[in-house]
Amino acid sequence: MRTMSLAVARRTALAAQGFADPRPDGPVTRRHLQRVLARIRLIQLDSVNVAVRAHYAPLFARLGAYDPALIDEAAWSHSARRPRLLVEYWAHEASLVPVQDWPLLQSGAKRPGWWRGYGRLAEASPGLVDDVLAVVKELGPVGAGTIEKELTGPSKRSPGAWWERSEVKKICEWLFGMGQLTTGTRRGFERLYDLTERVIPPDVLSRQVDAAEGARGLIARSAEALGVATEPDLRDYYRLSPQASQQAVAELVEEGTLEPVRVAGWRHQAYRHHRARTPRAVPGRALLCPFDPLIWERARTERLFGFHYRIEIYVPEPQRTYGYYVFPFLLDGELVARVDLKADRTAGVLRVPGAFAEPDADHGRVAAELAGELALMAEWLGLGGVAVGERGDLAGALRAVLGQHS
Repeated sequence: MRTMSLAVARRTALAAQGFADPRPDGPVTRRHLQRVLARIRLIQLDSVNVAVRAHYAPLFARLGAYDPALIDEAAWSHSARRPRLLVEYWAHEASLVPVQDWPLLQSGAKRPGWWRGYGRLAEASPGLVDDVLAVVKELGPVGAGTIEKELTGPSKRSPGAWWERSEVKKICEWLFGMGQLTTGTRRGFERLYDLTERVIPPDVLSRQVDAAEGARGLIARSAEALGVATEPDLRDYYRLSPQASQQAVAELVEEGTLEPVRVAGWRHQAYRHHRARTPRAVPGRALLCPFDPLIWERARTERLFGFHYRIEIYVPEPQRTYGYYVFPFLLDGELVARVDLKADRTAGVLRVPGAFAEPDADHGRVAAELAGELALMAEWLGLGGVAVGERGDLAGALRAVLGQHS
C-alpha cells in the first residue's frame, strides 16, 4: 500500500472538486455547469441568504461570475430543447442532484431521513395522503400554503375531513422524502411541489436499482468528488449508513475502482479513486461558502488543510469568533483566510464585517488576492463595491488595498 503525503492528498482533493480547472475566459455556459456537476455531483440547498444562496456559491467559486439563471433553468424548468439536469432530493442534506442519479438515491441505499417520523401520520391518515396527491396532480407545481387552503379552508375538498395545516405540510414533506413528490419549480425560495413522474423522465424513473448497487454507485460518486478520502468521508457525502458504506467500499476496492492508500498524518485508512489526478500545483483563488462540498465535512477540512472551521450562525453574537456567515478563502491550494460576508442590498455594497488571516499567511498578498475576489463577487451580486469593517487582523490590509480608511 502506497503512502501519499498530505500535500499530494490536498492537491488530489482540490482537483477532484474542480479547482485545478481554469475558470472560463468568456461567458459561463451550460457546458461549464455540467463540467462542475461531473466533479462535485451535488449542490447543497440552504435557506440562509445573508450573502448569496448556498446553491449559487459553489459555481461562483469554481467558475467565477456567471448568470444564476443557469442553475435555475437546470433545476426548475424544462423544455424539449433544454431538458432538466437537476432534481431536488435529500442527498447530503437537501440538495440538487443530477436527474440521472435519481434511481441510486431511491434504491434503498440511503436511510430515510427526518421525515420518517411523519410516516405514522401518513399511516393514520391515508385520506390526507390521497387528498394532497390529488391537489398536486390538479394544480402542481403548487406550494404547501395553497395545498393547505384547498384542504383546510371553508371550501375544503374532503367533506367531513378537516385537516390541520401543520398536518398538510408534514404530509407534503413525507411524500417529498419518499420520492412521490419533488420540486417542480421554485417561487423565490418557496418549494412548489409536483408529482415526481412529471419531473423525472420515464426512462430514469423506471430504472430499478437494488440497495447494494445503489450504495456502490453513490460511494463511487463520492470518491470521484473527493479524490482521496476515508470511508467516513465517503459515507458522509450522501449520508449513507456505516454498514452500507463499508460494504460498498470493500466491493469497489475488489473491482479496482478504489485504491487503498495511506495519507501521512491521517489516523484512518484512505481510498483513492482510480481516475483521481494529482496536479503539480493548484493555482487560483476562491471564496467558499459554508456549504461548499470541499469544506462541509469539518473534520476532513481540518485534516486536509489544518483549518479549524465551524459555522457560527447559531452561536450568540458575543460568543462568535469570526462572524455570522464566514467564507474561507482558498489561494493556490491553501486555505489562507476567512471573511464574514453580508450582501447589503439597501446600501448596494458587499459588507465584510471581519477579515482574518491564517497563521503564517502573507498579509499583503492575501489581502490583494482577496480584494480582487471580493470585488468580483460584489459585481456578480449586482452590488456597487466592498465595504470592509474593523474586525480581524486582515481588515486593515484589506481596507488599504481597496483604498478605504478606518
